[in-house]
Amino acid sequence: MVKVSTKYTRVKEIVKEPFEEIDSKGIKVGVREFVVPVPQKTYYHGAGWFTLKQEKAYDEFSKALEDNATLDSENSYVPLKHQYKGIRVDEHPEYLHDKEWAMATFNGDLVGIKTSDIAMFCYLPTEEDIGCGMEIGYAKALGKYVVLVIPDEEYGEPINLMSFGGADLVLKMSELANFDFNKPEFNFYNGAIY
Repeated sequence: MVKVSTKYTRVKEIVKEPFEEIDSKGIKVGVREFVVPVPQKTYYHGAGWFTLKQEKAYDEFSKALEDNATLDSENSYVPLKHQYKGIRVDEHPEYLHDKEWAMATFNGDLVGIKTSDIAMFCYLPTEEDIGCGMEIGYAKALGKYVVLVIPDEEYGEPINLMSFGGADLVLKMSELANFDFNKPEFNFYNGAIY
């Protein structure tokens, strides 16, 4: 029997299959096991992280993404992990005036959106992030599947018309970890639009 490691694979199922092999000693009969992995999508991890409320939502969003078996977090694009030269302006505000840093980070994020299967955004109606607004429009223009994820306590609050129009799917944060991104769907946001 072949041992199958599932340590690094999100498993859909382990299949047992009978087999026969012929070698110099005759016919061997046995059962092989093999892993059928869950198909996974990569995503762009769009979110603000400039206020305490945004930081809290960012952490919840990141955990739910990691917990979702249909998402490939290891190979997805998280802007905070791809800041130009590793410099975060929230930790180094002196770079707020550095055009090289700004353009390289901006273009890096666009590459992240272009190369991801899904554009996923942690969206706070009461603290909308202008950067996410631009990225939502860019992803929509590229034909990406755009998902807004709203913290449960803010779900239903009014959102911007352009964010509403850019979204293919709007989820509550509590729904994210279990949503099957291999079966995409469309829905309308149930809150008000302004």
